[in-house]
Amino acid sequence: MRLVAEQIFREGIEKVLPGSLISGFIELKDNHLRIGKKHFISNSINNIFVIGAGKASAGMGFEVEKVLGHKINEGHIVVKYGHSCKLEHIEVTEAGHPVPDSRGFKAAEEILKIARKAGPDDLVICLLSGGGSSLLPDFPEGSSEAEMMIVSELLVNCGASISEINTVRKHLSNIKGGHLARAVYPATLINIIISDVPGDPLDVIASGPATPDPTTFRQALDVLEKYNLTASVPDQVIKYLVRGIEGEVPETPKSGDPVFEKVSNIIVGNNKLALEGARQKSLEFNINPLIIDDQLQGDVTTVAVDIVERALSFNNNNKIKPVCLLFGGETTVAMTGTGKGGRNQHLALLCASLLKNHPGITILCAGTDGNDGPTDAAGAVVDSTTFITAMSKKIDPVTYLREFDSYHFFKKVGGQIVTGPTMTNVMDLIIVIVTGSENNETGLSKN
Repeated sequence: MRLVAEQIFREGIEKVLPGSLISGFIELKDNHLRIGKKHFISNSINNIFVIGAGKASAGMGFEVEKVLGHKINEGHIVVKYGHSCKLEHIEVTEAGHPVPDSRGFKAAEEILKIARKAGPDDLVICLLSGGGSSLLPDFPEGSSEAEMMIVSELLVNCGASISEINTVRKHLSNIKGGHLARAVYPATLINIIISDVPGDPLDVIASGPATPDPTTFRQALDVLEKYNLTASVPDQVIKYLVRGIEGEVPETPKSGDPVFEKVSNIIVGNNKLALEGARQKSLEFNINPLIIDDQLQGDVTTVAVDIVERALSFNNNNKIKPVCLLFGGETTVAMTGTGKGGRNQHLALLCASLLKNHPGITILCAGTDGNDGPTDAAGAVVDSTTFITAMSKKIDPVTYLREFDSYHFFKKVGGQIVTGPTMTNVMDLIIVIVTGSENNETGLSKN
């Protein structure tokens, strides 16, 4: 069942690869250019610029080049290290993620320069996907690259949701939170988006660079206060947010701002599509699939209990087994140990601890981008034998949980899912296969 779960996971990824999503979405025939439902007379366009950021953006750019080729006047895309591909008409920069580095700051500056070149008769195509926020780093007046790196690392490790993290990012940027639309205006801007955020809110995906921002400086500071980060964040950053609250710094562009009049935001891929691909693959194995949740969120400890509870409830229902329960979304984890891992491997290890007395259940937790946290694994797959195998090797799972060292646990015990960079990102998939055991008991404590 571990192998079956992995095949189901990989089919989910296949459904959201840029080639599957962009092919047919852009079409150039004679003098007619179609992008989704938008139509243009191509010789009426003065210049075509292609910009973008995110783990899938190079793959998206590759598909765009297939159609537009030499008609692209200039372009620049920034991706996470290892997520690049060769492009002929669009420059590609690899940069740091989730904590930005100097290459990311330089690439963001170059992308902003291209955006500001665009005139009223130009078309700007922006390719956005998961990771875009970290890969388009800049800093506010009075701050620096080094300070923003500190802020980024604090935010990604504090347990805040992606929406909360991006609220802060948007208010420390001249690109995010609608500012890119302001830079492009009055050109036409079409954003082609692969969503990595639960519910697909446009203002949160890649921190909404071309979308009206409903959040405020006050809310950004509230996030830092909520997670007790104000004492750790550099003073200049706090002072800038306070200046924004007091009206000394203009707010991010809001709904009704004319800079959005010629902007179109189009989502071509999301977690729902990946879940549907996984559902279809389950049927090939004669396993009854059920999509349970495509907006899974919350701390991994609570999520692990909820998932195993759900699996056990099906374990006692012989009429529907075998069953494949499908979850998609993005959990959070507040790092307190010194180990190496990611939210998916940590979630899998937590599930393993709850499954040790419950055979007949297999759980796979993995990221669709192929990278779980700062590791080369996408995630891990576990069942009731995971803890047994660990103990037979004199490996104490509790120690690895406490130290947040799930990567090295699965490296030693087995169960890691390794795909390499997938060139896409629609959050995480959790595959739960219940084949059943007659003697299982239900009921888990959340304490």
